[in-house]
Parts: sequence; structure tokens; C-alpha cells
Amino acid sequence: MTIRVLVADDHGAVRAGLRLLLEADERIEVIGEAADGETAVANARALRPDVVLMDIRMPRMDGVQATQEIVAVGSAHVLVLTTFDLDEYVVAALRAGAAGFLLKTSGGPELIDAVHRVAAGEGVVAPEVTRTLLHAFVDSRPGPNETSGAADPGQFSELTAREREVLACIGRGSSNQEISRALHITEATTKSHVSRVLAKLGCRSRVQAAILARESGLT
Repeated sequence: MTIRVLVADDHGAVRAGLRLLLEADERIEVIGEAADGETAVANARALRPDVVLMDIRMPRMDGVQATQEIVAVGSAHVLVLTTFDLDEYVVAALRAGAAGFLLKTSGGPELIDAVHRVAAGEGVVAPEVTRTLLHAFVDSRPGPNETSGAADPGQFSELTAREREVLACIGRGSSNQEISRALHITEATTKSHVSRVLAKLGCRSRVQAAILARESGLT
């Protein structure tokens, strides 16, 4: 199955480089580009890619707002690309529903693997880095245009005992494979549980669910 990708970055050379790296994989097709946030949103709605590679700092509309608009309408999964490690823009993008983030210095194999994982509904940050991210979320405060990660206690009451276990694993930064091993269930069952957890909590991404789990003391 071909993964359709939209590349959003305000530097043409960067877009060309990303296209070259991605299209080295015959299972990935770059279907469009965008040089600013507004174009990224419009192209995501028109082209319906599976994954949008989103630069954070772009003209007309930044990557955070573009991510929020794309995720809100279910146009695509968003993978944030940045030259900065864990700055406030990255945190805001993840709160807005991005599936994860990758540094622009990442190599081709890492980028390709990240695209495949995001397209499959996985996160893209290694567990040890995920834990650092989650601690950053817990220690941070949402900005004026961000939503709080705090959960409504009533949301958790809708989860089954097994779904709460899955959510706790997500909060610890576990991948589907790691959750399957820890709970002695198949990966297909794990994926079903993760999907139901996200739906019941109203989360747009795995990262948002992890934030809720951490901020609510579930992990």
C-alpha cells in the first residue's frame, strides 16, 4: 500500500531534499508540497495525503496552527519536522494533535521509518525520548491558544480495565509491540484497544493520550 505524503516547508531546497529521501522508498509517494501553512492546510484538504511533513516556522500560518486545522478535520496525520529540540513550538504542535516530531537532521532511513509508523497510527519518538517529552508536557503550561492536557475524570470512567492498562502503557511511551508483550495480547488487539482509547478520550493522537495519562497520574 502506497503512503501518500505532503511536504510543507518554506525552503524549496529542504522540500526537494525531503522528496528525494522519501521517494527512495517505493512504498512512499510525495503527492504535493507547500511553502506556507495556509497552503499546507488547503493542499491537505484537497489531496487527502496519509501523512503531512510539517515545518514549524513558516509564513502566513505557522506549523502549529496548520497542524491544528489539519488534524481537526481528519485530513491527515502530521509529523512535525524541526531544527529545534523540544522548543515551545514543538510542544504546541504536539498539543495540537501532531503524531510526533523529528529533527531535520534525521537520516533517510529514520525519516522513512517515521512516515511508515505515523501512517500506521503509531508515534515516532523513541520511548526514552518520549519520556523526556512527557515530562516537558507535565512541567509546562499551555499557551493562550492551546488546550490543557488535563483530563475530565468522567472520560476515564468510560474506559474498561484493559483500556486503562493500555493507556498507562501509552503514557510510559510504549509502542504497540511493547504493549502487546507487556499485556500478553496480539498487536492487532493492541491496535484495537489504542483506537478505542483515543476515541473515548477524544484524543487526536497517541501523544495527546500519553499527556492525559501522565497529567492524571495514571502512569
